[in-house]
Amino acid sequence: MIDSLAEIFSLRREFMKLISSKIPDAYPEWPIDLREKENQQAIRELAFRGMEELFEALLHLKNWKDHRDGVTEFNREEFLEEMIDSFNYFLAIMILVDVDEQEFITAFKNKHKIICNRLK
Repeated sequence: MIDSLAEIFSLRREFMKLISSKIPDAYPEWPIDLREKENQQAIRELAFRGMEELFEALLHLKNWKDHRDGVTEFNREEFLEEMIDSFNYFLAIMILVDVDEQEFITAFKNKHKIICNRLK
């Protein structure tokens, strides 16, 4: 699994470098120092963009209301595309703050243990 995660991180880094070469202010130079105000502002902006994409994905869910019945259309491809857009913003944040795939998977597993232990 770490190989797939490494590939995902690599592809996002590649995109971030490409877009930064075309649009100089697309991302701050990384790794960033989160003690600096402008870097915190940049991270907040990226997080908000990621949330916007998540909301776009949620708009594809038409049958969630208790009083609504019979809505069967669902475009999985468009839903997944919006989820990937959202994920990419959050992944960019990890890269900007210098989290690599190993640190990410370690933190993920640690948090997984914590939340599972809460259920026991």
